[in-house]
Amino acid sequence: MKDYYVHESSYIDNNVEIGTGTKIWYFCHIQKGAVIGNNCSLGQNVNISNNVKIGNDVKIQNNVSVYEGVELEDHVFCGPSCVFTNDINPRAKYPKGSTAYKKTLVKKGASIGANATIVCGHTIGEWALIGAGAVVTNDVPSHALMLGVPARLLGWVCECGNTLDDNLQCTCGRKYHKTAAELEEI
Repeated sequence: MKDYYVHESSYIDNNVEIGTGTKIWYFCHIQKGAVIGNNCSLGQNVNISNNVKIGNDVKIQNNVSVYEGVELEDHVFCGPSCVFTNDINPRAKYPKGSTAYKKTLVKKGASIGANATIVCGHTIGEWALIGAGAVVTNDVPSHALMLGVPARLLGWVCECGNTLDDNLQCTCGRKYHKTAAELEEI
C-alpha cells in the first residue's frame, strides 16, 4: 500500500522513490532514478526528469519541468511555469547527453516565481526569492530578492518571505546581518 498519492493520469517510471504524504496530481511524469521527499506537492503537468533529487515539503506548481542536473532542497517553492535549464549551449544536431549537464542547486526555503527562468550551473541560496518572470544568470545569495531580466539583487527577504527594512529587520521580529556575500539571521 502506497503512503503517497498519485493521480491515475500520471505516470511513474520504475526505480523512483516517493516520500510519505507526497501528492502528485494530473498528467505528471516522474522519470527513473528520481527521488522525491516527504509531503511534497506536484501540480498538474509536472515533469521530474531522470535522477532528480527533491527534498521534503517542496511545492511545485503547474507546468514545471525539473530537468536532470537540478536539485531542490527542503521547503523550496516553484511557481507556475517556472523554467529550469540544464545545458548552457544546446544544439539539436549535437546532443551532449547528461554528462555535460550543468548542475543547479536550489537551497532550502528558496522560492521561484511564476515564469521565472533559472539558467543552469548556478546556486540559489537559502530563503532567496526570485520574482515572477526573472531570469537568473548568476549565483543568488541567501535571502536575496532577485527581480528583472537579467535578475538583479534589489533587496533582502526574511525566512518568512517579507522584505527586510534598511536595518535588515522584518516585521515578524527576525533580524539579520550581512556577511561577505549574503545574510545570516542574528
